[in-house]
Amino acid sequence: DPGNGIDLTTSSLEGDVDLQFLLVGGKLMKVKSSSWKKERMYKLHDDNATIWHESHRIFKRKQTFSIDDVDSVRKGRQSEGLQKHTEAHVEDRCFSIFFKGRRRNLDLVATSVEEARQWVNGLEKIISNMKKLNRQQTSEHWIFNCMRKADKNKDNMMTLKELKHFLRQINIEVDETYAKLLFTKCDTSNSGTLEGSEIKHFYDLLTHREEIDVIYEKHAATGGQMSAQDLLNFLRNEQREEATLEDALRLIEKYELDDSAKHMNHMTKDGFLMYLQQEEGSIFNPAHKKVFQDMSQPINDYFISSSHNTYLMEDQLKGPSSTEAYIKALMKSCRCVELDCWDGAHGEPVIYHGHTLTSKVLFKDVIKAIKEYAFKTSEYPVILSLENHCTLEQQKLMAKHMISILGSALLTSPLEDQMPTAFPSPQELKGRFIIKGKRLNKLDAVFSNTSPGVEEDCVSEEDEAAETNNSKTDTNGQKKSKIKLAKQLSDLVIYCKSVHFSGFEHAKDNQAFYEMSSFKESKAVNLAETAAKAFIHHNMTKLSRIYPAGSRTASSNYNPVPLWNAGCQIVALNFQTPSKEMDLNQGRFRSNGLSGYILKPEFQRYAGSEFNPMTLTKGPWIKHKAFHIMVISAQQLPKLNKDKPKSIVDPLVKVEIYGVPADTCSKETRSIENNGFNPMWNETFQFDIQVPELAMLRFLVEDYDATSQNDLIGHYCLPLTSLQNGYRHVPLLTKRGDVIPSAGLFVHLMLLDAK
Repeated sequence: DPGNGIDLTTSSLEGDVDLQFLLVGGKLMKVKSSSWKKERMYKLHDDNATIWHESHRIFKRKQTFSIDDVDSVRKGRQSEGLQKHTEAHVEDRCFSIFFKGRRRNLDLVATSVEEARQWVNGLEKIISNMKKLNRQQTSEHWIFNCMRKADKNKDNMMTLKELKHFLRQINIEVDETYAKLLFTKCDTSNSGTLEGSEIKHFYDLLTHREEIDVIYEKHAATGGQMSAQDLLNFLRNEQREEATLEDALRLIEKYELDDSAKHMNHMTKDGFLMYLQQEEGSIFNPAHKKVFQDMSQPINDYFISSSHNTYLMEDQLKGPSSTEAYIKALMKSCRCVELDCWDGAHGEPVIYHGHTLTSKVLFKDVIKAIKEYAFKTSEYPVILSLENHCTLEQQKLMAKHMISILGSALLTSPLEDQMPTAFPSPQELKGRFIIKGKRLNKLDAVFSNTSPGVEEDCVSEEDEAAETNNSKTDTNGQKKSKIKLAKQLSDLVIYCKSVHFSGFEHAKDNQAFYEMSSFKESKAVNLAETAAKAFIHHNMTKLSRIYPAGSRTASSNYNPVPLWNAGCQIVALNFQTPSKEMDLNQGRFRSNGLSGYILKPEFQRYAGSEFNPMTLTKGPWIKHKAFHIMVISAQQLPKLNKDKPKSIVDPLVKVEIYGVPADTCSKETRSIENNGFNPMWNETFQFDIQVPELAMLRFLVEDYDATSQNDLIGHYCLPLTSLQNGYRHVPLLTKRGDVIPSAGLFVHLMLLDAK
C-alpha cells in the first residue's frame, strides 16, 4: 500500500502526546494587525506532514501548508507582529511559525499556556523528524506522496491514465508506447490496474539508478555482494580516502538495510546507494562541518561573513526594515551587521535607510534581536557596524541601550591590561560584541585616563554616510561634513575605529592597527586590480570593510571574490538578495563549522609574502592541481512552472571555478530534453588550478530555454579545499539558499597534483 510510505515521517513519534494533540487540533487566534485578530481552527493532517487551517476568504486560497516549508517555530512574542500587536501578558500563549523563502510568518495566540507549549513542541518534533529523514527516505516519502496524488479515485489502484499523471508529477514525459510498456510489465495480474506489490515494482523501476549499478558491480567481488574488504578497496581507490577496515565496517553497520548481509559484514546495492546519499558520500568533506581551523590568530587574519544594510528585507528605497532581517543574517552565521542610526520620534533612535521611504525599526529592538540570535549558529564574535546620524542625546541613548541589553557580552575595553599592538583572536572574543564606529581619541586614552577636553567633540562623518549625503569634499578628498559624537558612544569603540583612507603609504605610517577604513566597491575593486600586493599587506595588520555602491538601489550585489583575493576581511553583501554573489558567500563560509570566520591562506598573512593574485609568480601559493570532474546524472529536479501541469524541465549543468583570475573558468553540459527525474550526462571536464586555497567550485543546474534566459533549478557552492574526491552526491539549493529535498547531482571528482 503506497500509504505505508508515509509512516516514515513519524514512525519515531508513534503515540506521542504532542502529536496526538496536533492531530485533534484546536482554535488559535491569528494576529495580522492590532485590529485583525481572528480565531481560526488549525490541525495536523493525518499524513503528519501538512497543517490544515480554516480560511474565510471568498476566493478560497489553499487551506494547507506543508511542514517542509516551515523554517522554524518560535515561542513567545518573538516576531515583530506579535511585539507590536499583542500585550506583554499573553507572552506565554504566543508563538510564530516562520517559513522558508518569502512567505510571511504566521503569528498565533493559543487559548492557554499549556496549549501553546503543545503546539510548539509538537511542531518542533515533526520538523526535526522531517530533517532526520535522510535523502533515501525523503525520496521514498516524496514518491509515495505523488502516487497518492495521482490516484484520482483513491482506490489504491492505478490505471494507465493515473500512471501518466503520476509520471508527470515526478517530471517525466513518456510517450504512449513506453507508458504502456511500463504498465504491462508491472501489471502481472492483467487487471488493467496496478495495485500493492505491482505499484512497488513500478516504484523500483522508477528509482532504479543504472549508473550506481555499474559502480557497484565493478567493486562487488564477493558472491555478487561487497564484502568489507571490497568496500575498503572502493574507499581507498575510488574515493581516495585514507580509510581502514574499521571505517568500512562502520559504514556497513550504519547503512546496510539487509540483516543477513549485515550479519556477514557485506553491503548490498541498496546499502551502497544509501551510503552514497549520506554525508560520507557527499561532495562536502564532513570534517569541515565543524570548526577545524586554528581560531587563535588575530581577527584580521580571517575572512568574516558580513552583511550590508542588514535591516532591509528587500530594496534600498522603499522596502521594509525589520529585526527579522538581522535574525536571518545572524542565523546564516553572518558576523558583521550594519546599523544605520537616525533620530526617531519620542527620543528613541531608529534604524532605516536615511532619506528614503524604507520603514523604520527601533534601535533597541534591533539590539534585543541581535542579542537573542547572535550566537545560535556561531559562537564567534559579532561586529556591530554603526553608521551614526543621531544627535547627541539619542547617541547617549544608543550607548545606554547597548550597555544595558548586551551586558557583559559587549566589549567595552581592550582584553589586555596594557595598550595592545595587535588584534585579539576569534577564540579570545567568543560570545562578544565589538562596536565599529567613530572614536574621539586614540585607544591609548583608555590606559592614560585622559579624555577629550569637551564632552561634545566632533568627528568627520563615516565615509559611506558622507557619500550618501552627497557632502562636499575638499581638495584632499577629505569629507568636510562633521558630526558631534557623544563620549559615551565613542568609548564603546575599541578594536574597530573608523578612519578615512588616504592611501596605503599613509596608512602604514599613520594608522594604528585598530583604525580601519571602509571602501566603496568601485574603489576597492580598482585597488584590488591595480595595487593587489599593497592591499594584501595593508590587510595583514588592519581590517578593511567593503560596501556596495550606493547606486545599487535594488540591493543587487558585487562579486566578493576579487576582494577576498586581496585579503579584505569584511566584504559586506546585501544578504536579503538571492544572487550568484550570495551563493559564493554562502559557499565561502560553508566550511569551518559555519562559524562565519575562515582563516586566510598563509600567503595572505605573512609579512614577506610576494603573492599577487593578478600576476602569479612562483611561490608557496602555487599548488598546481589538475581538476577532473565528470557530471554523471541528476535526481528528481523540481518542476519550475507549477502552474503549467505539462511543463517538464530540460536540464543542463554548469560547472564554475571562482578564484584568482587565472583560475576563473566555466564549462557546461548539453541539455537533456524532458527529463528532470533522472537525466544522465556522463560528460567530463578538466580545469587547471594554480591557487586552490582561494578557489571555489560552483554547480548550477538550469532549465534550458532556446528563446530566453535559462531558469535556475538549483545550485551549490563550496571551497575547492573542502571537496571529497571520487563518486559524490551534490545537494542542490533553491534561489534563496534552502536545500531542495531529494534533488541532487551525482558526479565523479579528481583533484590531483598536476604532473
